Amino acid sequence: MKNHRLVFVLVFALALAALTSIIGAAEKTAVIPAADVKWTPAGVPGVSTAVLEGDMQKGPSHFYLKYDAGFVAPVHHHSPNHYVTVISGTLVLTVDGKENILAPGSFFALTGKAKHAARVEGDQPAVMFIDARGPWDVVMEDAPGGKK
Repeated sequence: MKNHRLVFVLVFALALAALTSIIGAAEKTAVIPAADVKWTPAGVPGVSTAVLEGDMQKGPSHFYLKYDAGFVAPVHHHSPNHYVTVISGTLVLTVDGKENILAPGSFFALTGKAKHAARVEGDQPAVMFIDARGPWDVVMEDAPGGKK
């Protein structure tokens, strides 16, 4: 009986240590001044990204997405659920046939591979902050089999 308690206590302590290590790794601090944000072309004219945390290609990430003034994104979806805040510019987001005019400070969540289209209104780029919950992709709705 005494040995069973000792084994239980050891297993519990090891599990607690492992959990603490996992939680500690997930809660690391990130501080990135605006001057240190690195923008890169996204492979589509008029679109650029700046990864702040994570790896867009491999898993969850936080990043800025910038659409140049006049940019139009046709109907598409993304595989991961994602949560977006408009930082600057004016974005017109069309979901379920309804246009939503989103000024800075606006928020939207697209889950379940929600189909949507977007365009920038006005003469300023639209910058968004994105919390993507999985590897980022862009799947065009009008292309057979989709296109990344």
